Amino acid sequence: MKTVHYKFFALILLLFTQYFTLLAQENKKYYLTVTTMHRNFDHKEGKAEDWLALEKEYFDKVIKKNDLIVATNVLNHYYTANNDEVIFVFVYESWDAIKKAWDKNEELVKQAWPDEKARKSYFEKRNKYYKPNHSDEIYSSYGNPKNFAKTPDKPMVYYVRKSELAMPKDGTDKEFDDLSKQVFDNLYMKNDVIKAYYPHRHAWGSNNLDFVEVFVVENLGDLENAWKKEEELFKAKWKDEKSQNEFEKKMGKYFTGQHGDYIYRSVPELIKVMVPK
Repeated sequence: MKTVHYKFFALILLLFTQYFTLLAQENKKYYLTVTTMHRNFDHKEGKAEDWLALEKEYFDKVIKKNDLIVATNVLNHYYTANNDEVIFVFVYESWDAIKKAWDKNEELVKQAWPDEKARKSYFEKRNKYYKPNHSDEIYSSYGNPKNFAKTPDKPMVYYVRKSELAMPKDGTDKEFDDLSKQVFDNLYMKNDVIKAYYPHRHAWGSNNLDFVEVFVVENLGDLENAWKKEEELFKAKWKDEKSQNEFEKKMGKYFTGQHGDYIYRSVPELIKVMVPK
């Protein structure tokens, strides 16, 4: 008897994050920008602690002071196709806030480094740690997240699965939402190995069919433990083979079966959590 891992259906991000300890209002939509930077391994004299110090300086002087950026997270490559990836996730309350936040960053940068020469020197040092190429995606939050019980003070493992949505002729948004909620309520909320869960849908980027889910656990071994626990919860909810197959068939029609898997590790020093209003 197979149990489909739609459970771990899809990313990104975004990315991403202790940052959503955040979503205090149920079903409120947030927007996430996910920027993938690439480490410059040619910068031989660069050290990990120096990189962190530079990023922490920018974080403290700019990001933490920008109230238009309600949450952030930074994720390092752990198990992905490219070991130079560094993912920066920023969360906003609206689409309009994205551009306004960028403008506010520029103001805060000039306040933090009023001397042009000092400002240029700082960014030259910071930029040496990255290659010039990067990519950007924007996602919107979907449905309910599972938030952290408390903000982690150590690196956490982020399993991200980016799946491709299908457009079944007999499908409806309501049915997809209802099925997703059943999965969330019965498999994710009850799974104590999964410390946080964040679903996202495409808002702007290369593929409008992207559906991304982020699962956060304490360590790499807990990914397997989470799947085992999920299997138990699935069988506890849908007790006989007929009901299991029926549910899997209904849920499965909304996905093409194409997906990608990514595993990242967070940088706790660079997390900004949302403060409920």
